[in-house]
Amino acid sequence: MTFVTKLSFTSGDRDVLAETVEDVKTTIERKGAECKGPHSAPAERVQVPLYKQLRAGDEFSPWEYTVYSRSMEIHGSDDIAREVVATDFPDSIHIEVQVDRKKPLGHRRD
Repeated sequence: MTFVTKLSFTSGDRDVLAETVEDVKTTIERKGAECKGPHSAPAERVQVPLYKQLRAGDEFSPWEYTVYSRSMEIHGSDDIAREVVATDFPDSIHIEVQVDRKKPLGHRRD
């Protein structure tokens, strides 16, 4: 069975995100693993309401910020995927990891 490790990166700092994802991709390819991505998703605008006090109607203008995201997949190479995930990433980047198990075509279920 082959394992596919899906990495999702999100950050409010586009430059740090782009640099980090490129470093990860370069590392994966240098070690000989198959990598798909990075794939960009549209930037998401987020608004957070700010209140002066706990009662309704007494609020500041909302705080707005943009969240950027990238995703990539590592096919096979479990040891390389494990090494990449264990890397110390900048605090401004949030990373989600999902591991899927793929069965080859024609695989019989016993």
